Amino acid sequence: MDFSWSDETLRQVKDVIRFAQNELPCDVHANDHNCKFARENWQRCADFGIMGWSVPKTFGGAGYDARTTVRLLEAFGYGCEDSGLAYAISSQMLSIQSAIIKVGSEEQIARFLSPLLSGCCGAFGITEAESGSDTFSMKTTAQRVKGGYVLNGIKKFVTLAPEADIAVVFANANLSVGRWGVTAFIVERGTEGFRATESQPKMGLRTTPFGDLILEDCFVPDDQRLGPDGAGYSIFTTAMHSERGFIFASPLGAMERQLEQSIEQAKSRQQFGQPIGKFQAVSHRIADMKLRHEFARLILYKVAWLDDIGEPTPMDSSLAKLLLSELLVESSLDSIRNHGVRGYISEFGIERDLRDSIGGLIYSGTSDIQRNIIAGLLGL
Repeated sequence: MDFSWSDETLRQVKDVIRFAQNELPCDVHANDHNCKFARENWQRCADFGIMGWSVPKTFGGAGYDARTTVRLLEAFGYGCEDSGLAYAISSQMLSIQSAIIKVGSEEQIARFLSPLLSGCCGAFGITEAESGSDTFSMKTTAQRVKGGYVLNGIKKFVTLAPEADIAVVFANANLSVGRWGVTAFIVERGTEGFRATESQPKMGLRTTPFGDLILEDCFVPDDQRLGPDGAGYSIFTTAMHSERGFIFASPLGAMERQLEQSIEQAKSRQQFGQPIGKFQAVSHRIADMKLRHEFARLILYKVAWLDDIGEPTPMDSSLAKLLLSELLVESSLDSIRNHGVRGYISEFGIERDLRDSIGGLIYSGTSDIQRNIIAGLLGL
């Protein structure tokens, strides 16, 4: 595996960090408190080209390979203190955009992908109230009618739902065959019978809009079915391999920022007549943070390398998602310990990183589900 970077990529990394630090103005603390999504910064990111990094040039993107995309997302997560914004961007890139590129028709790609790259928001509606980890026990139905389908159901806890201009939603067109009847559809904002709830407050990632998609006798024409009838299972699992493998690229950059903040705190904070970094308890915590960051980086880069050479990644994607999500929580806790009361109160933003990290134990498949996947791939 070659994890070296070209001079061009290293220049791009610096440009991305500079962009994230200098050109995304907002009061993250206030937005977090008010659960406010910085849509203007989302547009700036689209104008900068972030949404198109992994999209082939033939479809209007930058055409970067997985390793380059991961490295740039990592740089973005390092420079952008708004982890909710970084998460929302990654979610759109790795779920709805990935699904449209991989299985969409030429007409669908031309019609729906370009707006997403230009600043429209996209949502990926799969979860329901009674079908979280048990994804394909969904109750949303798609009834075949002349010229298309009528969809009925509610998709819960959907990232970007309140802001979504376009959504990929999954519904069962043949309940008698279970998961093999699940079909994917592209639904646009403004379609009769389709609406989203307002954003729901949550523990962390509060700057990411989060709500429900409601389908009530919503007619979707045949040309907005994504892939064949019954292909929803395959589309979802393929998209999830991509999302699980790379969704923690930006948080990896945040881990590096946490590490640097802790080092600075350990050098500058004086107690008992010396910097707190002189105390072994503090210095060992920081050493552990460094170890976690390097370990996380290696497994993430491995998944990208496997993807680039065309190797299957289900095992490594689940390993990466499981490992990085749990390491991020551990490092966020250590960051609070290193900063003492400054880490605990909201003013300094340290505690926000911990709250944001907890969601990683749940989204894109819980840690328990990742362990189930890994065990199953090992033949258990």
